[in-house]
Amino acid sequence: MQLIYWLLFAVLVIGDQSLKYYVSNNIATMSVHDLIPGVLSITHITNTGAAWSMLEGKMLFFYLVTIVAVIILGYLFVKSDKKDYLYRFSLIFLLAGTVGNAIDRFTRHFVVDMFNLDFINFPIFNLADTYITIGVILIIGSLIIQVAGEKNNK
Repeated sequence: MQLIYWLLFAVLVIGDQSLKYYVSNNIATMSVHDLIPGVLSITHITNTGAAWSMLEGKMLFFYLVTIVAVIILGYLFVKSDKKDYLYRFSLIFLLAGTVGNAIDRFTRHFVVDMFNLDFINFPIFNLADTYITIGVILIIGSLIIQVAGEKNNK
């Protein structure tokens, strides 16, 4: 069962990096291509910060935070209960998102973003960002299930 997690991790990171490679090599920076008109478009941008370009250009900070995050997420995964599947999947999604963006930061010195939600004012994001979001949702779900289980065992 352990292999399934690392296989998922590899597929997620490869998917993220493949899409970023495609966008970087086939879509001009700042050009917009509608996927679902009025809902979702591809807008190729580069980002040296975080969401909404927070801490733009603070690469040393992002390098350090990334290294610490990967170590902590890896440790939590290794130490997690092997039967706590939802928690372990949440950590794999968080780790894959962190590593996907880390590859960009360490090799390109910026992150490639491309998904633009046209119906709201929201930062342009990438697959790694969606993995992190999914990981957070799964970890919240895992915690809710854990707390509910503890209440039922009292």
